[in-house]
Amino acid sequence: MTPNEPTQPLRRRDKIVAMACGLCVAAMVGAAYAAVPFYNWFCRVTGFNGTTQVATSIPSTVSDRKITVRFDANVGPGLAWRFEPEQRSIEVRIGEVVTVHYLAVNETARQITASAAYNVTPLTMGSYFQKINCFCFTEQTLKGGEKREMAVVFYVDPEMLKDNENADTNTITLSYTFFQQREPLRPVADGAPPARPKS
Repeated sequence: MTPNEPTQPLRRRDKIVAMACGLCVAAMVGAAYAAVPFYNWFCRVTGFNGTTQVATSIPSTVSDRKITVRFDANVGPGLAWRFEPEQRSIEVRIGEVVTVHYLAVNETARQITASAAYNVTPLTMGSYFQKINCFCFTEQTLKGGEKREMAVVFYVDPEMLKDNENADTNTITLSYTFFQQREPLRPVADGAPPARPKS
């Protein structure tokens, strides 16, 4: 064995360190991909950060207590849509199932696809705002100049009246923001290539 040749234990140690580094990198990449879905799942389950809940049933009781629900509409940068609620606010009884509508208008001459994200304020009310039907996170494709009415069906869970932190809440704001989605790549030409001009 020459003086510069590594010994067998050193080679084994280098392999173990390399494998550990590789596993660490793979774990970090996996965690990065899993972070967003896990965060979304956590918010949906807990109502954290104003994330509304998806209702599985209609409440059995409707309270006489009323609450004002305000509706907010926004579009992200670069999206040439007009987006607005048909009503700015309504007063509802807690536990009452309500349907409201939003209107989206593509103000360009080209087709655009967009998707809406949402939240509720106060943030602590997210777990009590129950959606039965909603257009959120569903791609909406509007042709140039097209209008679309979109419904939201919801109720405010009577359980909020048992929550000391939220029982005195008088106003909830439901806010949607549409973001343009990347258009799928289309072929430059369909079918045969264009004929060359005759000389």
